[in-house]
Amino acid sequence: MQALPFQIRPATAADVEAIADVWHGAWGDGHRGHVSDALLPYRERDHFRDRVPQRIPRTTVATLDGQVVGFVTVHFDEVEQVFVAASARGRGVADALLQHGEAEIAREHPAAWLAVVEGNGRARRFYERHGWRDSGPLQYEAEIPGGTLPVPTRRYVKELPRTPG
Repeated sequence: MQALPFQIRPATAADVEAIADVWHGAWGDGHRGHVSDALLPYRERDHFRDRVPQRIPRTTVATLDGQVVGFVTVHFDEVEQVFVAASARGRGVADALLQHGEAEIAREHPAAWLAVVEGNGRARRFYERHGWRDSGPLQYEAEIPGGTLPVPTRRYVKELPRTPG
């Protein structure tokens, strides 16, 4: 098996700023123009930074030359976040992170789900190539300070092989 040009490891508190940078940049790439403008004030870099610490225990990062270039966060049976910096795309980082997230979920759940903004065709094609299927519309409650904001998305699902814990 060929060695990957990047490393996959559990996130640590030292990764908070780097994860926030990746999340902010990649979120903008996939969501701007596809979500309500009402959400945009809640998606500045500092908002992402504030959301990272509570997710560290459920997050795995990909590093390239020691720098965080992507991450996956799982929450029960949901692949909650998968983001890769533009500079690292096309290197298999997203593939490896998604596979890791699926394996984490498979330890306890027979299937996984995730939400994809309808207009994000690049992400939808990516998930479909990995065996995910669109199971219909979902009104996703996007986290904002003090509550949530509904975002129309598509719910994608995938049956998972059971992985020993």
